[in-house]
Amino acid sequence: MVGIPSRHKSLALLAAVLIAQLLLLAVQIKRDSKGRLIRVWAVSAVSPFERSGAWGFGKVGGLWHHYFALQNTARENEALRVENDALKMAISELQSKSAEAERLSTLLNFRDAHSKVPMLMARVIGAGAGNASRIVEIDRGERDGVRRNLGVITPDGAVGKVIEVYRDTAQVLLLTDKDGGVGAMFVDSHDQKPVGGTGEARLTVKYVPNDDKISVGQKVVTSGMDKIFPQGIPVGTVQEVKAGKTFKDIWLTPAAKLERLEEVIVLLTQEPVEYSKESESQSPPVAATPANGSAPATNEQKP
Repeated sequence: MVGIPSRHKSLALLAAVLIAQLLLLAVQIKRDSKGRLIRVWAVSAVSPFERSGAWGFGKVGGLWHHYFALQNTARENEALRVENDALKMAISELQSKSAEAERLSTLLNFRDAHSKVPMLMARVIGAGAGNASRIVEIDRGERDGVRRNLGVITPDGAVGKVIEVYRDTAQVLLLTDKDGGVGAMFVDSHDQKPVGGTGEARLTVKYVPNDDKISVGQKVVTSGMDKIFPQGIPVGTVQEVKAGKTFKDIWLTPAAKLERLEEVIVLLTQEPVEYSKESESQSPPVAATPANGSAPATNEQKP
């Protein structure tokens, strides 16, 4: 075995003594509030390894949460999406029921306000198949007292007339149908003119001379001379007026929401139905329909 030279032994011994003295000094010396110097050295030596370990564990944990844990997040998101869709459907159903309840409440209030007028509430259950068709089917028929040529209204205004009756259902021709129409008059002037359908979502007033003064916004109500509707039921509002060759071209916006009918009222007689104090004060007195069904005397000019 090769021996260590004495010179090297002296150097090693010297180094060991110096290190021992440094350690003894480090144990004895304090650095402010950080503790003894040896502790400071130990912490300083270990800190890089601790930081490296913490960084490594952080990366591994991040990979777990961002990759492996995403599977649970995806399942949770899918469950939340399904729950959200169910809640949307429930809200839609509640809104639909709320709107239906409001409509029915309006109908009931209207019926209660006219308790002396025989009328029948009905639900719209079908519509015509053609685009130009303006016919709807209601869930009331012969056994409910419905018959042809009865007027059909809503709390907003005139809707149309019954054209076909079956045991449990009936068909209603809307005012906007090309074959539809109603005897009407202007509220301001009381001039009586026929109103007809156009096959679209508006009505037209016929046979109004170009000399007559008609303005946008004028109200038109039923005249009661067609022996279908009583007098004073709102028909529509003048939307557009143009001069024609002989007669004016006049278009009305229907008073009733004919494009969104849900529930309607069938008038079982021609007794007057008051819609407002304004209509009552501006309309002439209503002539009662005789019991024999003949029309009362009138000065209506036929075209």
